Amino acid sequence: MEKIYKRTCGIRDDMVSGFCPGCMHGTIFKLIGEVVEELNIIDRTANVQGVGCCGLAMEYVTYDVTTAPHGRACAVATGVKRANPETIVFTYQGDGDLAAIGLAESMSAANRGENITVIFVNNGIYGMTGGQLAPTTLLGMKATTAPLGRIAEEHGHPMHVCETLNTFTAPVYLERVSCNTPQNVRKTKAAIKKAFQNQIDGKGFSLVEIVTTCPTSYGLDPLKALDFLEEKMLKEYPLGVIRDK
Repeated sequence: MEKIYKRTCGIRDDMVSGFCPGCMHGTIFKLIGEVVEELNIIDRTANVQGVGCCGLAMEYVTYDVTTAPHGRACAVATGVKRANPETIVFTYQGDGDLAAIGLAESMSAANRGENITVIFVNNGIYGMTGGQLAPTTLLGMKATTAPLGRIAEEHGHPMHVCETLNTFTAPVYLERVSCNTPQNVRKTKAAIKKAFQNQIDGKGFSLVEIVTTCPTSYGLDPLKALDFLEEKMLKEYPLGVIRDK
């Protein structure tokens, strides 16, 4: 008989992570689970998943989850929140989902100041679908759709989501963090908790960008992928608070 889980913990304790070695999705979802436990909001939390590796996590959590069509997570989350204002709604999206296919939905939700929380995972590549060029891919970084590396004249420059949303009036909280060190893991949890608390307090739109690795798509082992993040990714995407109203 399947074990029935009490909704007092955010993460199932009988599941083994199916994420690739070195992937940070598992760490991030553990932090989200801890935050919803500590804020005592599991019974009224709903997660709208983007399409991609992030969608695998629905097997590991105990709060409500739905999947949006590719790129439409912020639009779906807007509908869920407006129909159920007491529900704590958050999206979980990769860079392709949020900043490419779903760019219009993401920016419009931020510009409207929807009272939702967005967890944005930026690994600079399309992970699940084959390692294609993403809006956040670094200059010179190779992808299956850019075998010679990203070229500014052909592909444009890497997109900086937090800085772009910072030009809008409505967002209340924008922060970029990472999980590359224990200290940064703690900072990431604090940022996620703040973003959820903002929604509880009715303040409006919050986005936490988490810079991560994708060893599989990078073609690197986990340690070398971590080196790449620290030496390359964090130079392009420096960590810190972009806005905190």
